[in-house]
Amino acid sequence: MVSPPDPSLAPFERLVELMRILRAPGGCAWDAKQTHKSLIPYLVEETYEVIDALEQDDSGRLKEELGDLLVQFVFHGEIAQESGKFTIDESIRAVIDKLIRRHPHVFADNEQSPDAVQVRQQWERQKLAEKGPDGRPRLLLDGIPKSMPALNQAFRLGEKAAGVGYDWRTAEDVLEKVREEVEELAVEVKSRDKQKQAEEIGDLLFVVASLARKLEIDPEQALKISLRKFHERFKYIEKQVLASGKGWQEFTLEQLEAWWVESKRE
Repeated sequence: MVSPPDPSLAPFERLVELMRILRAPGGCAWDAKQTHKSLIPYLVEETYEVIDALEQDDSGRLKEELGDLLVQFVFHGEIAQESGKFTIDESIRAVIDKLIRRHPHVFADNEQSPDAVQVRQQWERQKLAEKGPDGRPRLLLDGIPKSMPALNQAFRLGEKAAGVGYDWRTAEDVLEKVREEVEELAVEVKSRDKQKQAEEIGDLLFVVASLARKLEIDPEQALKISLRKFHERFKYIEKQVLASGKGWQEFTLEQLEAWWVESKRE
């Protein structure tokens, strides 16, 4: 039998020690078998569970899910330490130094009080002035994970470019670009060229994400609201179809649309 970590330890230190015990001989066979790559699905899942708790404004669930996500960070830190690459403490010290360095308006002598947009731009400029983990100069767009959902990538690409001054001046300017992209897409719809249609749809989505950014709206969250709205309204239609005892094919589009309008009132 293995003894659990000393209860007198600080909570984070106790968690780190617990992970060491689980990975050590005599610990847990599953935990000991894991690698950085094998843990990726769990890291993604726990991240989305935190997001769900935040969107539902559920503080009780958020407390639990933040703990589950922290386990993933400590898990990766333990694996890295076992391989002699770095320790979790080194990772924490590095991010503390980075946060201090990138907040000169807070921790350095600075009479200016930048607003949120200026702080974001300052962050991007400061990041460019630093060396990357490999000692080479950082490139502006290199820090955006390619595994990030495309809509989030579109938002962050525009945000990073804007941080160095490459941006539309106003939301109205972006809206004009949206209209231009819609017109270009309309031309390609008639051409029936699938590759060009895909390119134009991509361009339109990218510009819409930029418009959301200029309006200070998260496009991912905006789309989720629309998806939930569609889900609820379509579910209303489906209930009417089921209650009728008939099949979907027995209703015209106009009849289904009438229920859609009714669902908006409901």
